[in-house]
Amino acid sequence: MLLPYIAKRILILIPLLFMISIISFILIQLPPGDFLNMYIMQLRASGTNIHEEQIAQLKFLYGLDKTLPEQYLLWMKNILFHGNFGNSFQYNRPVADILLARIPLTAAVSIATTIFIWLVAVPIGIYSATHQYSLVDYFWTFVSFIGVAVPSFLLALIFIWIAFVVFDISAIGLFSPQFENAPWSFAKVLDLLKHIWVPVVIIGMSGTAGLMRTMRGMMLDELNKQYVITARAKGLSELRLLVKYPVRTAMNPVISTIGWMLPAIVGGEVLVSMVLNIPTIGPVLFTALMNQDMYLAGSIVFILSVLTVVGTLISDILLVWLDPRIRYEEVAQ
Repeated sequence: MLLPYIAKRILILIPLLFMISIISFILIQLPPGDFLNMYIMQLRASGTNIHEEQIAQLKFLYGLDKTLPEQYLLWMKNILFHGNFGNSFQYNRPVADILLARIPLTAAVSIATTIFIWLVAVPIGIYSATHQYSLVDYFWTFVSFIGVAVPSFLLALIFIWIAFVVFDISAIGLFSPQFENAPWSFAKVLDLLKHIWVPVVIIGMSGTAGLMRTMRGMMLDELNKQYVITARAKGLSELRLLVKYPVRTAMNPVISTIGWMLPAIVGGEVLVSMVLNIPTIGPVLFTALMNQDMYLAGSIVFILSVLTVVGTLISDILLVWLDPRIRYEEVAQ
């Protein structure tokens, strides 16, 4: 019963990804002008004269002489058959090379942040719900409000100031100076692990606070239901009762957030990465949008959209496995 459900979801993804690629490409093209217009304006502002023939040559070079549908079809053709996302106007390099240089560190920060959020938020949410109105519950409620209210980039600035003034250390970057441009090695990985916890904690603060509140609220709803009271009356141990019944049900909305968690982390770390000088995809997307570098920005937006779709598929599969009632509703439909 589970395999047909998964197959149906995967089949739905094919036209969905096609539509997402169209929307991503159109969104990048919506602002007036393009990279070439900005480039020409910069040349003229610096006193360099440029003729119409040169402009036409540049349009042909960058592929901007084609219509929007032709540009999209060429872009998708190169992606599907050649793995080529186009060339970045700003960096004058293939988009794939720029992404490959940034994706490993972005993935490391994103995965580590996701693990941090789950490992911290879920246990605290359960404990706060089972110890409602206790001193510990009030403390974590206060911490969660701070985590939601304070912007991540402000936390990064505060952390940098404290690290420099109080401990006389630099909290900027993911590597020590001797490993920044060094090739990958076991020593460089260890150095990365020593520094990665700083952006992980700062970026994950908001997500941890929100997930903590969600888990606490869902647990409080489930703990007051009749089936929990009945199971407790039958002598089931408290730990086994929690894990088997309310925790499993309360995890449903938590698991459903997987679809947007990864893109949210990548999108939410833009300012943090700029403050901490972390070489991830976020700052590249920001500069690409500012400079209207359509192939670079469009490729990143498309990849983030694919992450959302894949994350949603994973969350749907986990929900079906976790809650059999979803399978029964699917069959009934």
